[in-house]
Amino acid sequence: MASISIPVRSQDKAKSGLLGWLATVDHKKVGLMYMVMAFVFFIGSGLLALIIRTQLAAPGMTLVDPNTYNQIFTMHGTGMIFLFTIPMLVGGFGNYFLPIMIGARDVAFPRLNAFSFWITLGAGLVMSIAFLVGDRSAAAWTAYVPLSTSTYSPQSGMDIWLLGLILAGIGSTLGAVNFMVTIFTMRAPGMTAWRIPMFVWAMATTAVMVLLATPVLTAALVMLVADRNFSTQFFTTSNARLWQHMFWFYSHPAVYIMVLPAMGVVSEVLPVFSRKPLFGAKAVVISTALIGILGFTTWVHHMFVSGVSPAIERFFIFTTMVIAVPTGVKMFNWIFTMWGGSLNLKTPLLMCIGFLSTFVIGGITGVIQAAGPVDSYLHNSYWVVAHFHYVLFGGSVFGIFAGLYYWAPKMVGRMFDDKLGKLHFVLMFFGFNLTFFPMHILGLEGMPRRIATYAGDRGWAAGNLVATIGAFTIALSILVFIINLVKIARSKEAAPADPWEGNTLEWMIPSPPPEYNFAVIPTVQSDRPALDARNGGVTPAAHH
Repeated sequence: MASISIPVRSQDKAKSGLLGWLATVDHKKVGLMYMVMAFVFFIGSGLLALIIRTQLAAPGMTLVDPNTYNQIFTMHGTGMIFLFTIPMLVGGFGNYFLPIMIGARDVAFPRLNAFSFWITLGAGLVMSIAFLVGDRSAAAWTAYVPLSTSTYSPQSGMDIWLLGLILAGIGSTLGAVNFMVTIFTMRAPGMTAWRIPMFVWAMATTAVMVLLATPVLTAALVMLVADRNFSTQFFTTSNARLWQHMFWFYSHPAVYIMVLPAMGVVSEVLPVFSRKPLFGAKAVVISTALIGILGFTTWVHHMFVSGVSPAIERFFIFTTMVIAVPTGVKMFNWIFTMWGGSLNLKTPLLMCIGFLSTFVIGGITGVIQAAGPVDSYLHNSYWVVAHFHYVLFGGSVFGIFAGLYYWAPKMVGRMFDDKLGKLHFVLMFFGFNLTFFPMHILGLEGMPRRIATYAGDRGWAAGNLVATIGAFTIALSILVFIINLVKIARSKEAAPADPWEGNTLEWMIPSPPPEYNFAVIPTVQSDRPALDARNGGVTPAAHH
């Protein structure tokens, strides 16, 4: 086998101890630090969600006052998006596995990669400080002008929160640059475009979307800070919709920035646990690219009630419905991959099935809401809360846990307890649907979102109680996962290097991988090099 070999010197070995982590530029350690950071913010944001659901469990609850409630749901939303989902999928899985899956020893710019992590961690700490020291409740998480101007939100907490978002955008952009250069310049010999793993394709599309969308939001945030502190007039009361355009030009593609990597995880897991090649792999790649392109053509559907011309509204109704087509293509590809396969019903596959069944509901409700007249009725209701949780929790979070259970043997050299994993899945799946499906009905019954309490005669009590029970069921499922984490940390039994008989290059090297990944860079001969290695077609990379 033709290969590239680089001597591994003793001084190249990873530093041990705390300093080895704090000063590391190893993409795998950086990825693990992203995951730990993201999981901590996930727990914090989840606890805020439990406060929200407890407050709404019954009419007239006074657990928190309305201002505190607004701050809590704002920090819940921004924490889940900017500090959990994107860092976990893009920073965590992307950093750890993208270089290995393309046969590289590291990312193109290792120091910049480590810097992007510390910037993101700093962003999370700054946003947390904003929550602790200042009331910024008036503007909610969308920071709509003029509610976010100094006139309505004079508190310092607003400025601190905006600074945190700016830092998060900087960290995200630096990471995207690194991924793009790595993918284009560091692939192993023989890894042509159609041999690139599906997760890497998803990450490449995500990186392009980050590079195109994030600077727009960052510019808007900088302009808003200038308006608040230096008397500039970028966003005036008469020009308030400019903020909405800039905010949603990022924030709708951000949905796909969070979902596409999870789709990439699903595209890696399903073929392995179905014992079949991915059905229509080229169609999956093309649909990924189309989602990335069409994601920039739909942002105005968030603004139908803001007042847009009928011609523009009709265009964005059309594009919002059209973007469901490549997503539907993926759904059929994944279903046909499982169809007739020899399904290995372990936890990673169950999480993927949870992803498919919940994300498709989010997609259907999105198409329903794409119609302008329907959106006018549903826009400010709990229907929207249900819709985006089915898209983001149903899409991203189930995908994240599928990846964690699938790749844990590779990352830590230990296997999760599959029985606890299945219990985690069952509790999370039923808890999720118990929480968010009733919100569709509450929205149709007229319950507005962003309210801290409601009167008992509105008929919303039963649905909210069921949703609260579901939220605590989700929390119980996460507790089961934490118990599984403790168990895997205490386990002495090493996992095999390739326990699932995977398809991609990470399964050809030891678990956990050495710092340099490959002592010999392999030459790729198909889109399933690890399968080739098991069948004798390719020699696995040697480990020094």
